[in-house]
Amino acid sequence: MHLAATRDAGFTLIEIMAVVLIIGLLSTLVGLAIFPQIDKSRVNTARAQIKMLDAALETYRMDNAKFPNSEQGLEALINPPSEARNYQPGGYLRERRIPDDPWGNAYHYESPGQHNKHSYDLWSYGADGTAGGEGVDADIGNWVDGADEG
Repeated sequence: MHLAATRDAGFTLIEIMAVVLIIGLLSTLVGLAIFPQIDKSRVNTARAQIKMLDAALETYRMDNAKFPNSEQGLEALINPPSEARNYQPGGYLRERRIPDDPWGNAYHYESPGQHNKHSYDLWSYGADGTAGGEGVDADIGNWVDGADEG
C-alpha cells in the first residue's frame, strides 16, 4: 500500500512535456504580439531624437547666424567650431554627447540638405542601417512628417 501512494504522488514525463509545450506556445504568441511594438517604439524614439536635435540646431543657428556645415556636423552641438560667434557655454545638448539612433547607428547630417535646401537634412537609415527601405527599415528624416508611416 505504501508503494502505490508513492507512485501516484508525482507527475509523469508526458504531463511535464505537455506543460512545457503549452508554455512554449503561449510565449510564441506573446512574442509575436510584442516584437512589432518594440520596432514601432524604436521608430518613434528616432523621430523624437531627431526633433530634439532639430531644436538644438535651431538654437545653434539663433546664436551663430547659421547652421553647422556638413563637415562640422552634429559635433558642433557639443564642441564649438572655430568660427562660432556666440557659442553657448556647455554646448547645445544637456548630456554633452550626440545620441545614436535606436539601432545603435550614428545620425546623419548634411547642410545644406538635399531635401531642405535652405537648412539641413538630419536622418537615420532605420533598422537596416542602409538608405531606403520600408516599414522599420525606412529612412527617418527631418523632412518626413511620418504620420503615414508605421
